[in-house]
Amino acid sequence: MIDTTSYRGPDRVFSGIQPTGNLHLGNYLGALKKFVDLQEAGWDALYCVVDLHAITQPYDMQALPDQTRQIAAAMLASGLSPEKSTIFVQSSVPAHVELAWIFNCVARMGWVEKMTQFKDKGGDNSERVSLGLLAYPVLQAADILAYKATHVPVGEDQKQHLELSRNIAARFNQQFDAPGFFPEPEALIKGPGARVMSLKDGLKKMSKSDPSDLSRINLIDDADTIARKIKKAKTDLLGDMPADVAGLEGRPEVENLVGIYGALSGQSVAAVLDEFGGQGFGAFKPALADIAVAHLAPITADMRHYMADPAEIDRTLAAGAEKAHAVSDPILREVRSIMGFWGAG
Repeated sequence: MIDTTSYRGPDRVFSGIQPTGNLHLGNYLGALKKFVDLQEAGWDALYCVVDLHAITQPYDMQALPDQTRQIAAAMLASGLSPEKSTIFVQSSVPAHVELAWIFNCVARMGWVEKMTQFKDKGGDNSERVSLGLLAYPVLQAADILAYKATHVPVGEDQKQHLELSRNIAARFNQQFDAPGFFPEPEALIKGPGARVMSLKDGLKKMSKSDPSDLSRINLIDDADTIARKIKKAKTDLLGDMPADVAGLEGRPEVENLVGIYGALSGQSVAAVLDEFGGQGFGAFKPALADIAVAHLAPITADMRHYMADPAEIDRTLAAGAEKAHAVSDPILREVRSIMGFWGAG
């Protein structure tokens, strides 16, 4: 639990989604559904389409505007309300870029060089990728701390990046003699659906970049496509559904499907196995398909409705940017004053 006397400002959530590729079930269960749950719990929350992160690698600049709108449409269709949460585009609020440069001068090379995702994406060509790919975890820290966000709903694979944000916040506070100015944000990772795996490989995270469309359920998939993908989802040759949680050991594909069912139905893994344990996948997969279609079909329909009116999406995002700027601008003014910039006093 955060000690709320150690910083100025309320508990606040920030998170963002990149506008690259179609959103899928993993994005919904691991992010969008959690965003809505936090909103309904009354959190002060900002949710951002992080388009500046999307340009760290080659991208289609002609497609970027519609991809940005699609993420916003998914947020709205999933249940985020512009009246309850702040929904906006990262590049429309200058504080992100300004604070990222400041944090580039606070962070240390050794910190960012340890980021495993840079190593994964850069691979053997790390010397030839953009500087932005190396520095984007620092931009993530700026995204969060431009609003003094205290909590970030993240997956397990983002915990290292959040730790960097905590280190940057602590170093800024110490270096500029501003104790407690920036909070050290904490992760919100509990709950079902925190990590949804590929339908073709239970050891790989479900991903927009996987070349096989059968590896994921896209939020724009129709009911027949969802049912077909679940029917083709990999299981194993070890027999029927296990009767208890211990029986999932060494069966990653089965564990993934059970986890998806539990997340969509609101049941624990143990409860799902109580219902389906000992049955064959011929019984379980159709039930999973039915619950997936029932849950996702309204979201898909609403997404298409929003995407049919891009002007309305743009108005929503513009209004959200104004709200985000109203929060971040006073914080950046304080940052400039703390650092001694001319005209900031």
